[in-house]
Amino acid sequence: MNIQKMLQQAQKAQEDMQRALGELEVEGSAGGGLVKVRLNGLKELRGVSIDPQALEERDATLLADLVTAAWEEAGRQLEERTRALLGRMGLPPGLSGML
Repeated sequence: MNIQKMLQQAQKAQEDMQRALGELEVEGSAGGGLVKVRLNGLKELRGVSIDPQALEERDATLLADLVTAAWEEAGRQLEERTRALLGRMGLPPGLSGML
């Protein structure tokens, strides 16, 4: 067993996973789609969309709650998609919590 070769394979697998997670994108929404949040698989914010109708209420607390709810929905979707991605890569689903 060549330790150096194993380390190189592990590093390549990690790079492949990071690339795949960077390309993965999910969208969470709240308020019937009034607020949308997009995240990539690395949990980086890729965009926020607020329908002008959400601003008509002029309630900053409500708008903040909608953004939070959309973020949380995107996080749940991201967790599901990450588990599926790990499964396709032959890695244990529990690894998603460590990413």
